[in-house]
Amino acid sequence: MDPVQTHHGGTQWTGTARDAAGPCLPSASIMRSLGSMGDALVACDGQGNVTYANSEAEKVLGPAPQLLGDPLWQGVPEAVAPDLRGLFEQAMAGAAPVEHEGRLETPGRWYRFRLVPVAEGLLLFLTDLTDLINHRKHRGNDTAGYSARVAQLTTALASAITSDDVVGTVVEHVLPPFDATGLIIQAVERGGLRSVGCAGYPPVFTELVRKADVTEIAEGTPVSDVLSAPHALMFFPSPEELISSYPATADFVAIGGKSSWAFLPLIVSGRVIGFCCISWSQRRTLSENERALLGALSALIAQALERARLYDAEYTRAQELQRGMLPLALPSLPAVTAAARFVPTSGEIGGDWYDVIPLTSGRVALAIGDVMGHGLSEAVTMGRLRTAVHTLAALDLPPEELVVHVNNIVSGLGDDFCATFLYAVYDPVSGTCAFASAGHPPPAIVHPDGTVRFPDLALNPPLGAATPPFDTTELVLPADSLVVMYTDGLIESRTRDIGRGIARLADVLDAATGTAGWLPPDTDQDEVARRLDLMGDTLVSELLPSQQACDDAALLIARLHRIPSRDIASWALPDIAVAAGEARRHARDQLAAWDLDELVVTTELVVSELVGNVVRHAKGPVQLRLLRSDVLICEVSDGSLTTPHIRRASTTDEGGRGLQLIEALSHRWGTRHAATGKCIWTEQLLPPGR
Repeated sequence: MDPVQTHHGGTQWTGTARDAAGPCLPSASIMRSLGSMGDALVACDGQGNVTYANSEAEKVLGPAPQLLGDPLWQGVPEAVAPDLRGLFEQAMAGAAPVEHEGRLETPGRWYRFRLVPVAEGLLLFLTDLTDLINHRKHRGNDTAGYSARVAQLTTALASAITSDDVVGTVVEHVLPPFDATGLIIQAVERGGLRSVGCAGYPPVFTELVRKADVTEIAEGTPVSDVLSAPHALMFFPSPEELISSYPATADFVAIGGKSSWAFLPLIVSGRVIGFCCISWSQRRTLSENERALLGALSALIAQALERARLYDAEYTRAQELQRGMLPLALPSLPAVTAAARFVPTSGEIGGDWYDVIPLTSGRVALAIGDVMGHGLSEAVTMGRLRTAVHTLAALDLPPEELVVHVNNIVSGLGDDFCATFLYAVYDPVSGTCAFASAGHPPPAIVHPDGTVRFPDLALNPPLGAATPPFDTTELVLPADSLVVMYTDGLIESRTRDIGRGIARLADVLDAATGTAGWLPPDTDQDEVARRLDLMGDTLVSELLPSQQACDDAALLIARLHRIPSRDIASWALPDIAVAAGEARRHARDQLAAWDLDELVVTTELVVSELVGNVVRHAKGPVQLRLLRSDVLICEVSDGSLTTPHIRRASTTDEGGRGLQLIEALSHRWGTRHAATGKCIWTEQLLPPGR
């Protein structure tokens, strides 16, 4: 036996352990075995006094000389094992092992305390559980984080309407948790790929991806493989691995500037609809949990993208329908130079529209309207109204009569439809502009000196809610005035009522036109059109700063021109047979003055026939008027409301061929009624270069 001095001054004996059933083992061998244990070991006698502590126990509880001879529960902090003495007595009494777990502040690790009774007393084993507990926590955190990320993305994708919304949601909710820096989403369409979105790449690369819509998916690329084997995520932790597997991707790697890539198939109901590529600027590895999470997220992305693509397709078709119902281009007319803008609301289509319609005798109709509500039916109604206005305008109806007919059309659609409408007819000879409004905001009139006015038009209810008659307001406008017509979406919003909106429009127009002479009268018409386009952009940007209206917004700007007095000639004719001869002489002299000798013969025939018909079938007063514009216009007016009709004369008829002659000699012709009679007009094309 070997004596060991304790810190109390006593002696603890160590010696040879002997097994009654076996040979003697030298104490040195036992000490080496106990000392090399991975767990801490403390031996106690029957009273709980420490008789032995191996090297691991010393690391945990302190040096052996401080432990030997003391009760076990004095060497272990009470905060770790509050009732270690009770555990000792429990183990000794029950002759069965007892366990407890606790954390030692020093060295800051978790341990399992296992008290095992033996014949000579008790053995305490301390097993380090820190790594195991941390692993459990990490796995628990992974599970919680997994669920949280899936829930967050599900919530965010539920509000994503368009494909762009889906891409933005993925960039916001998927890339940051994985420290990813790049995203590419492409969809399968007609056997090829279409770019849906690209983020986190250089502009050159983004532009290449955006334009790289392909009609056929190339074989031997990570894209083709992830689409053909859609149940596996393809991950490349380094450029070398990606290029070695797919040499054709070398340019992709060089231009993109990324170092790791994960290719994810997007699958809906077992059908591959595209792929998603997530990339990292630094080299990266993915754990099994991260791979599983990416797979789950890709399924959510695929479902959202499929919904968004269906929405995009329907919205695109609806917008195409709406755009197709608006003028593709405004006509170029001698009396009016016009520009227009249309700003649709986000995610919906509506019924805002505008039009410029050429009428007879150089006159022009300006129209703008707003079918209340949003949806496909409102857009279709808008198209029907625009077509109806075109048809009715071709009949040369006065504004108040035209609005009555349009009101009847809207009323016939049912109580669910209502529309505002503003219709104006401008006469470039007299400078008059007649307005008829049905619940529409008033136009802005910008005079040549830059003054902005909003005329007080006759108040009429909206179409579908009005009862005829409709009142008309007639204004005489100076040459080169601007008429600005708009829908309420341009001036009205959730934070701005219509009164403030009109005031704001006046301020913007005043700033845009500046002082008198901002657009001189002799300005080339192409330059006028360009300046009006710029004005349209200015009005939209100032009144709708976000370029996205809360409601559809339509804008029509028209600059009014006069026909110069030198291009107008008119004569009063007697209501007798000699009137035809006088008409021929006046026409011949005037065409000579206008240097239009090529049209003398046909014009003499036209005026002779028209005046002759008035003398024979109508009544006076008779008037002849010639207008030189982009065409030669010939008008014969009388006091009769009888409308002439072209008919087919038989071989034995002595008359009935006059209007056939007019039809043959004219580019087009027709009849326009007024309160005091009618006017028969014809148009002839001018010789080239005139």
